[in-house]
Amino acid sequence: MSFAQEVRSELCGLECTAPVRPALLYGLLLFGRSFGPGGISLQTEHPGVAGLARRLLEEECGVSAEVRADRQRVHILTVPDEAAKRVFYHFGYGPQTVSLRINLGFFDSDLCSPYFLRGAFLSCGSVVDPGKDYHLEFTTPHLQLARDLTALLRDEDFQPKMVTRKGNSVIYFKDSGQIEDVLTYMGAARQSLELMHVKVYKDLRNKANRVTNCETANIEKMVNASAEQVEAIRRLAASGRLAHLPDDLKEIASLRLAHPDASLRELGGMLAVNHRLTRLLNMVRRMR
Repeated sequence: MSFAQEVRSELCGLECTAPVRPALLYGLLLFGRSFGPGGISLQTEHPGVAGLARRLLEEECGVSAEVRADRQRVHILTVPDEAAKRVFYHFGYGPQTVSLRINLGFFDSDLCSPYFLRGAFLSCGSVVDPGKDYHLEFTTPHLQLARDLTALLRDEDFQPKMVTRKGNSVIYFKDSGQIEDVLTYMGAARQSLELMHVKVYKDLRNKANRVTNCETANIEKMVNASAEQVEAIRRLAASGRLAHLPDDLKEIASLRLAHPDASLRELGGMLAVNHRLTRLLNMVRRMR
């Protein structure tokens, strides 16, 4: 099951008390496939969404809706025309006043907004697996409805962006923190925590990769520098010029040939040890 379907399953499984059930149903239907003179219908790939809408229609409006699945397992809910009129009246629309706008007068309290947004997401929302990308969106073919939803989100201190894609208006979020907040606001707290865990894991993995890449680059530089130094020393030896160099240069050249894989710091340590051992030997020689 995809991350988006996991979010839908969590949202569909949440308890919903009587005072806020109408807001949830309103969001489901208003952002469904059709809500107007042409009838009421909702299309979803998640059977739980269709089942939730049908149950709420029965509980809130006393309306029985038909749900069928096509060959692609897309679940389509339809409300008969006569029953649709009862639904419109329930949400404050008259026969000639049904419009694809959010009826803000329907929201009795601030408690309604999260449930309305939950319904809208279940009908037209989607979220990408956070392991791949951070993206949550609502898609509707109705521009004014998209503007109303954008305004509602901004009233709740979210910062959505809107774009047109293939004739549809898309309200979207790309910031992972905003997506976490939207999921939590709608009630999908478990999936919001899952997103946080994935983000922490990705951050740790990226840091580890940066450290590894840096270490690999440093090792590559050290190996290339060492190979160049060894080649230079061998050329000096072949030309006979190495034997005429000062003792300190001959000493470091000898160490580099003996330890081609050592870093400059390691060579420096070896050189210091050699100097101290030489001093000890000279002391013993003088004693003799």
